[in-house]
Formats: sequence, C-alpha cells, structure tokens
Amino acid sequence: MTESPEHTADPAAVPGDAPGDAPGGGYPAARLRLLQAPGAEAPTGPDRRAALAGLTDDWLAALLAGATAARGRAAPGTALVAVGGYGRGELSPRSDLDLVLLHDGRAATADLAALADRLWYPVWDLGLDLDHSVRTPAEARRAARDDLKVQLGLLDARHVAGDPELTAAVRTAAYADWREGAPRRLPELRELCQERAARQGELQYLLEPDLKEAHGGLRDATALRAIAASWLADAPRGGLEAARTRLLDTRDALHLTTGRATDRLSLQEQDQVADALGLLDADALLRRTYESARTIAYAADVTWREVGRVLRARSVKPVLRGLLPGRTAGRGERSPLADGVVELDGEAVLARTARPERDPVLLLRAAAAAAQAGLPLATHAIRRCAAAPLPVPWPAEAREELVTLLGAGAPTVPVWEALEAEGVIARLLPDWERVRCRPQRNPVHTWTVDRHLVETAVRAAALTRRVHRPDLLLVAALLHDIGKGWPGDHAVAGETIARDTAARLGFGPGDTAVIATLVRHHLLLIETATRRDLDDPETVGAVADAVGSPGTLELLHALTEADALATGPAAWSSWRAGLVAALVQRVADRLAGQPAPDPRGTDAPTAEQERLAVEAGRTGGPVLTLRTRPEAGPPGTADGTADATGATTPEPVGVELLIAVPDQPGVLPAAAGVLALHRLTVRAADLRTLDPVGQGPVLLLSWRVAAAYGSLPEAGRLRADLIRALDGSLNVPGRLAERERAYARRSRTVPAPPPRVTVAAGSSRTATVIEVRAQDAHGLLHRIGRALDAAGVRVRSAHISTLGANAVDAFYVTGPDGAPLPDPVAHKVAEMVGTALR
Repeated sequence: MTESPEHTADPAAVPGDAPGDAPGGGYPAARLRLLQAPGAEAPTGPDRRAALAGLTDDWLAALLAGATAARGRAAPGTALVAVGGYGRGELSPRSDLDLVLLHDGRAATADLAALADRLWYPVWDLGLDLDHSVRTPAEARRAARDDLKVQLGLLDARHVAGDPELTAAVRTAAYADWREGAPRRLPELRELCQERAARQGELQYLLEPDLKEAHGGLRDATALRAIAASWLADAPRGGLEAARTRLLDTRDALHLTTGRATDRLSLQEQDQVADALGLLDADALLRRTYESARTIAYAADVTWREVGRVLRARSVKPVLRGLLPGRTAGRGERSPLADGVVELDGEAVLARTARPERDPVLLLRAAAAAAQAGLPLATHAIRRCAAAPLPVPWPAEAREELVTLLGAGAPTVPVWEALEAEGVIARLLPDWERVRCRPQRNPVHTWTVDRHLVETAVRAAALTRRVHRPDLLLVAALLHDIGKGWPGDHAVAGETIARDTAARLGFGPGDTAVIATLVRHHLLLIETATRRDLDDPETVGAVADAVGSPGTLELLHALTEADALATGPAAWSSWRAGLVAALVQRVADRLAGQPAPDPRGTDAPTAEQERLAVEAGRTGGPVLTLRTRPEAGPPGTADGTADATGATTPEPVGVELLIAVPDQPGVLPAAAGVLALHRLTVRAADLRTLDPVGQGPVLLLSWRVAAAYGSLPEAGRLRADLIRALDGSLNVPGRLAERERAYARRSRTVPAPPPRVTVAAGSSRTATVIEVRAQDAHGLLHRIGRALDAAGVRVRSAHISTLGANAVDAFYVTGPDGAPLPDPVAHKVAEMVGTALR
C-alpha cells in the first residue's frame, strides 16, 4: 500500500484553476455557486448534497484524466473510489472527502505516488479535508479485516473514475467479507457505538449536541445501514430515513453558518441555524433535532436487541438446541408475565392466545409487566395492541396498569420510550404532545420536559413507601410539569391539564382534586423552604392553606424530592432536604388539629355476607362464593372510601371472592396462600369478625382478586384447597417457595424500595394498627399473615389495597385478651413482619 505525503498549504488560500477546471473558475466557482445560490430554486437538503457530490465526482474524474494525460501514456488498472459519506453521495458543505485510489498492482511505486500527488494536492489546495489511501483490492480487503472503520467505509464504496471493474471487485469482496464475518464484527461495532454514546451522551437530551457522534446521531444511522447489509437484522423503517435527512440538513446549515467543518450545534449558533432552515427559533430547531435523534436511537436499540437474539441463537448448535429443555425448533421458552403477556428471548411479547382487539387494556398490561420484570417490550407487541383504543374515562384496570408501569423504577424508561416511539403515549395522553422533546434551557435541567416527567416518576417510585397513596404520587409526578409549553405559569396551566387528565384516567373527583393540587403547588415547598422565614406563622399558615390536608402534604413532600432529584445534581442537597423537612414538620403540626376522615370505617355486612357467615357457623367449615361483578362507577362515587389525603380510595379491579370461616388461627395466611397458589392477585381485601347466630365468631374475608394470567379457578377447587391448608395437609409455604424458585430468573433488574412496616399510633382505641407498605409480590399477604400468626396476635380486621405495584395494607390486631398491644409489643410485632418480608 502506498500513502501520499501530507500537504501543509494554507487551507484558506484562494486557489487558481486546478487541473480539469473549466475557464472562469472551474470547480471552486461552481462549488461556490451551488452552496450560495439565491432564490427558491436553489437546491437544498438531499438535492444539494447529491449535486455537490456529482460536481465533485466530475472534478475528480477530470483530475484523474489530466494526471493520466500528463504522464503521456494510458493508466489502465486504476480506479478512484469514494467511500464513507461521500461514497453514499451525501456531501455536506464542509465534509471531508474519503477517497481510495485502487490499482491492480502492475504499476511502479513511483508512478503511483506521482499519480496520487496529482489527485490529492488540488484537493488540499482548495482547503478541503481529505482522507486518502492507495491500495490494491487485496490490500483494501486486508485493511478492512484489520480495521472495522475501513470495512464500514468500503460498504459505501462508489465508483468515481477509472476502471469500474476494480471498484466492483472491491465492493463485492467487501460485502461478502462483511456478511461472513458479521457474527464477529457486529459485537465489535456495538462496543464502538456504546463507547461513543458513553463519551458523547444522548443527542436527544443535549443542549449542545454533536449531530454525528452522540447516541441517536448520524454515526448510529450509518451503523444501522451496516447491520442491514449483514442480513442478520434490520431496523424499524418508520420515519428513520426522514430523521436522518433532517440531521443531515441541520449539519449542512451548521456548516454554512459557521464556515467550519463542525458537527456540534453550539448554543450561540442555534438561532442562525434555525433561521437557515426556516424554523421559528432555536427551541424549534432543538425540538426537531431531538425528535430525529429519538427516532434513530429507538431504531438502534431495537435493532441491536434483534442482533443479540440472532447471535445468541446461532451460538447454540442445532443438535444441542433440540435437546435443551423447554425449547422447540430453536425458539425460546415462553414464561408467563401477565394475562396475555409472556417473556420470550429476553423480551415481553404477547401470548399466542392474546386477542388485542378484545382487550383494550392489554397494551398497558404488557408495558407494566415488561417494566416490572426489567424487560424490553417487543415492538411487534406494541403495534398489535396500538389499534385498540381505551374507553374514556379509563377502566380501573387500565389505571392500575399505568400506575404499575410508573412504579417500576428505572426499567420504566425504556418501556415508556418504546411506547412513545410508536406513537402510543400521545394517543393515551393527548396533552403529552406539547411537552414531547421540548428542550429546557435552564442548565440545572438534565432532560427534556417529557423525559424529566418520566424521570420524576422513576424517582417517586423509590419514595412510595413514605405515602399512603402511591398511585396519586406517581401520576402527579408524571404530570407535574405538563403545563410547560403553554403560555403563562406552567404550574397554573398544569393544574387545569392535570385535572382533565386525571378525569380521563378514571380518577374520581376527590383524587382528581388532590392530583391537581400537587401539580399546582409542586414548587411550593422548595421555594418556601429556601426563600421564606420558616419561623413566621404566616409562612406556615399559607402552605397549610394551600395543601389542605396531612395526606396531601405527605404526597407533596415526596413529589418535591422526586422532582428535584430528577432535575439534576444541582437541584437537591442535604441542606435543601433539611429545610423542606423542617417546613413539612411545621405544616404537619399546623394541620394536626384538623380531623381527617377515617379510611377504615366499618360498613354493615350485606345480606350475602351474613348468609355466608351463618352457613359457615352452621357447618363448621369454610364456605365461599366467587363471581364477577360489573365494574362500579369511578372512584369518588358512593363506592369510594375517603383516605387521609381527603381523596377517595380507588375502586379495585377484579372479581369478588367472599370467604366465611369459623374463627381459628391461621385463616388469613391459609386463604392468602391458596389464592397465591391459584395465581390470583389480591387487589383489595377486607377481613372482619361476625357472630350472626350466636354460635361463635366467624371470620368474613371479602376479596377483590384478578387472575394473573389465564382464567379464574373454580370455586370448588378453591374451597377444597382452603380446607387442606387449614388442616395442614396442603403445604402452602413449601409450594409457594417452589414456585418462587421457578420464577427466580425473572427477578427485577432494579430492586424495589424496601418494605416499611410501622405502628400507626392513635389510629384506633380498640386495636393496634400495623401498617405495611411493600412491593406487591407473589404470596406477600401469605407471608404477612404467617408473621402475624407467629407473633401470637389476633387479626381483628384487615384492609388490603394494591395500588399499581404497591401494596398498602393495614391490620387491626389485638393480644389474646382482645386488648390493644402495649407499645413495646406492637413495635416488636412490626419488626417481625418486616423481617419476614425482607
């Protein structure tokens, strides 16, 4: 291989006519006319890039012809080849020229060097950057095998001048070698992409992004072309080419504005670039850039995931593949995640029996299951479900699944991004479009507005143990900045939008009012704590008046912390946290004199509940009914119950299960364990004691349950297993432990917040209230019940609620004498329950 010497001429010098130039300025003048042509008919975008590449082709071809003529003899066996971006025919105003001078090996070294000089020096004289080499086809092939970047460049090789057979031979060999070596080279390419992303960041969130190198930029688009050329996988095509074209157009405008070969969109140049592109302002430019980058980044993520699956499948020999347990015909085993959703090859996909057209909640259920399992949600699953619209207001199950998705922590982000890339979020939440890809020029902010909202929900998920209503916290976190993009104070505009959105999601008036209050005052605590005198009663009184209730204050405190943590490292500190906590304590003391509604009021038993209790007392054994009820009205109607926020408890989803059992030890863990064995998820439950016929107390358990997947079990099977669990012939703990081991491999990638078990002081005069806040999990209620039994306490009543993926439970317990527990004993019981859950 022969390399020509470097040239050090002043790139700013104005050259004369290079060889091959026509009189009157030749290539330099034609290039200038093309780039500065006035009027609406001047080529722009792809047309200008193609025209510039064509103009350059003609000039270089003339240079090669002139160099050959100057030597006085023909020069067979040489070809000039464009590679890289120039090879694709996409030449930006200040792009460098990537050129390879191919030869067949017959020419003398001195002759090749002289020929190369006749080609390279005119390029340098124009001040253009040049990446050049002189190689035979065999040398080019070896260089590609040794250097991945060379190989990628050859995939875009395009003939410019000379012997076309040389160019064709190199192209054919390059593609053959690439496809043959793809299982080895693609992991190397992915590593390069990951290193570049770690170094340059995410283009879709940067205030001064590198259009080429950042993740979601032009380099990633080129990598997608290379993956497609390997024939192993292909990118989602929707909008991909348009996104790439917009980034190229932006880079063209940046080159023309600055007069430099730069790819970084600096703040001071954004207004000029926006004007050159005919956009309103720099914010419009950034938003368009972010949208393009998001499309490319999503396509890259999906494609690399597909590459990984293909390479993993190829790594298993066909003979061994057929011998692997649970695998058939080379396909992975399907593990159920939720009703209609399974895990397959590391993704959440739809089950074979899923019917999206009949199940409008399926998409949210799949998204929630994917996030909770720490899995990506398959693109084809999203597209199959996207056509089924949700009714408005949403049914209770849809609302629960949204809360479950938001409460999954960090795995929420890629699932949410997949939904957004497929246009789902804008259909579910129409007001989301205003904040989508909206830049935030405050340097404190790390993210765009929409990503900040999702990040706030992620941060709030870690704080759900601190609040009684994690569902309201998570939804308020998602909506707290939804007013940005509207005129005026974004908190004021956001209050109205949040109220409308909460009603759309199916929240009742009470819950909607709390969410709207949280959005309206999401900056109240941090601004008051850092700018006002906390010892001034007027300051505390103003906050108390705005918040209104202890429960709302509790939620606002958690939202304030989540918002600050999601903003960036400069927005939260131990000093700010201390000031906010001090303010919250003062406001809580001020609100303590206000009576809060009791969420645990006891309603009179229904006629059906009394009938079951009588039957259980007469027969001495358990009796139960299991039936589907039509969904009640939205929360906030007569079916809702008030909680400490002044809002209403969400109406649970599922079917109604009533169990009546003569009072005896172990009823709660036995019943909960049987439900878990039958894969029934407890959405809500209530336990009370009745004595309807004077034959002794009967425990009445009212459950709302839902099948995790599949159909509901028969009531007869549930009763038979409950009898066996009570008499000890069914080893419920052993069976549940066996199932947990079987599903251990699907453990969450991000740990849930630890459980919190507390004694609710002053909540009842006749019993001790043990409150449990934990991640909802298989057999959770069974473990709690066993711990309470082991502590030797009686459960007088229990109130169970599942809000998304969070369980918020209260157990009214007494000692064997029926009296409340002494404080030391109560705290010991709480400690035992916490230990059992951890």
